[in-house]
Amino acid sequence: MTDNRDTIYATPLADAGLFAFDDSVARVFPDMIKRSVPGYPTIIAMTGLLAGKYASAGSNLYDLGCSLGASTLAMRQNIRQVDCHIIGVDNSNSMLQRCRNLIDTDTHDTPVSLVCSDLQDVTIRDASVVILNFTLQFIPRESRDAVIRGIYEGLRPGGVMVLSEKVTFEDPHLDELNIEAHHRFKSANGYSDLEIAQKRSALENVLVPETLTAHKGRISAAGFSSCDVWFQCFNFASLIALK
Repeated sequence: MTDNRDTIYATPLADAGLFAFDDSVARVFPDMIKRSVPGYPTIIAMTGLLAGKYASAGSNLYDLGCSLGASTLAMRQNIRQVDCHIIGVDNSNSMLQRCRNLIDTDTHDTPVSLVCSDLQDVTIRDASVVILNFTLQFIPRESRDAVIRGIYEGLRPGGVMVLSEKVTFEDPHLDELNIEAHHRFKSANGYSDLEIAQKRSALENVLVPETLTAHKGRISAAGFSSCDVWFQCFNFASLIALK
């Protein structure tokens, strides 16, 4: 599938509206996320390696907020244990339709099921690996504790959760520095100031980031025995939590 160029916010809009994972976003998503999220290819690749290490025979592996299935495919290509099953969850039919097309071109044989649902309505069962790459930030803050707690309860002992998020900083000077660095990253990848401003407006109150302290506190409160950052670039970070 050829990546289409993201030009969604390239022309002035009377109202940028609220950002949604609709067909217009699904069509350009690979280009959008590659040019918008520093370190994204590394996070996806390492997610696959982590899944290969922690997947246990006969277990489920979840990709929550799977979009076009980048993490699903990375896990599938690294699993060596038998009788594993990957479950990709997303609430966008547009994303899932394209995700299925991509999975159908992959030659690895771990079965993949795709579920169209809000994460809050999904029960995690018998899991060895659960991935949330840039997903929790789109869930209402008041629902996030229950989501992480549900993941903990559905993981096997020794299982892992990988949580990647855009984050904020408690020090306002550091927060501003990293916001500016992210802005420069997007500019270097060809986005205009207009595109950056309009997308930021569309994402306001849709993508709600939190501090690493808040994430670690929530993960600890859910019962995970250990948690820390394994990757960070500017205001994008990924944590691994062990049960």
